[in-house]
Amino acid sequence: MHNEKSALRTRLLSQRRALAPEVREAAAKELAGHAGELAAPGATVAAYVSVGAEPGTRPLLDALLARGVRVLLPVLLADNDLDWAAYEGPGALAPAGRGLLEPVGGRLGPEAVTGAELVLLPGLAVDRQGLRLGRGGGSYDRVLARLGRAGVRPLLAVLLYEHELLASVPAEPHDLPVDVALTPSGLHRLGAGAPGR
Repeated sequence: MHNEKSALRTRLLSQRRALAPEVREAAAKELAGHAGELAAPGATVAAYVSVGAEPGTRPLLDALLARGVRVLLPVLLADNDLDWAAYEGPGALAPAGRGLLEPVGGRLGPEAVTGAELVLLPGLAVDRQGLRLGRGGGSYDRVLARLGRAGVRPLLAVLLYEHELLASVPAEPHDLPVDVALTPSGLHRLGAGAPGR
């Protein structure tokens, strides 16, 4: 299973790096165009700042903020767990380790994510059952476990390029499914919420 996941990660990361900058930029703008479908004004969304060739989140973050959505962004802790801080605009982000950008505002604690109605998760692929292939760092596995322990079930969405919505993804028993994939073309309901189920 580990080798299968590793090979798929390598292939997907290579495909992302091969995307032309203008394709990535257009995808980021199209993702931002779906902000209204994701969250209503006054909602709380846990999101992230994209890095490298990931589907761009910066325009989406600003679109959510402009709608009056409270956006929480992660702050990577030394043990790979995530703390959270409110997003206050692009000028309130600072470089951090591993090439990340993090919010400069006050830390809200790792439990802050349990107050979100929607959690946007990074990923490399997702299948029609909602199984997500992450990068393998485990930070978001901890977030999902924290949500479970708190007894809350926000909508879970992974941001992807179109070709990363796959028929199947290798999964392990501890992998938790997500509800929605957001691609430049729109929202795709997964698992039990998928059309035709």
